[in-house]
Amino acid sequence: MPTLDTLDTRIPAPVIAGLAGLVMKAATLLAGLRIDPSAWRMHLGVALSQLSAVIALAALATMWRARTTLNPIHPERASRLVTGGIFRLSRNPLYLSLLLLLVAYAVRIDAWAAWLGPVVFWAYVTRFQIRPEERVLADKFGSAYDAYRRRTRRWI
Repeated sequence: MPTLDTLDTRIPAPVIAGLAGLVMKAATLLAGLRIDPSAWRMHLGVALSQLSAVIALAALATMWRARTTLNPIHPERASRLVTGGIFRLSRNPLYLSLLLLLVAYAVRIDAWAAWLGPVVFWAYVTRFQIRPEERVLADKFGSAYDAYRRRTRRWI
């Protein structure tokens, strides 16, 4: 079974998302663009942020009720495959919530440079976090995970 040594990343996704947010702001400022969102962009950003929080809380609650690990760096510690609740809609709702938060920030910043953050986060997390987790979960849960993967999308 793959272990921590075979995972492609050891940096938690919230850290990557935080760094992406900083880069989004820096890229916008370095491009000489102002961060001055219109009222509708501010409202949309807040709504997306709230949706992000709801998704994250639903995922955390579901995993807590299942009494399995929340640590994405150690997927081999998963005690059970969680497929209910918000996990029926997305195999990765916690990563989805972070992506949605970055989208909300990009909407609020209202500059082309800010959109690089969500795109880079999506690509990085898919390659260096999700795919290694999928390998571990497939080895650990076998056909149950394969069936889950077939009926539930990776993101949404």
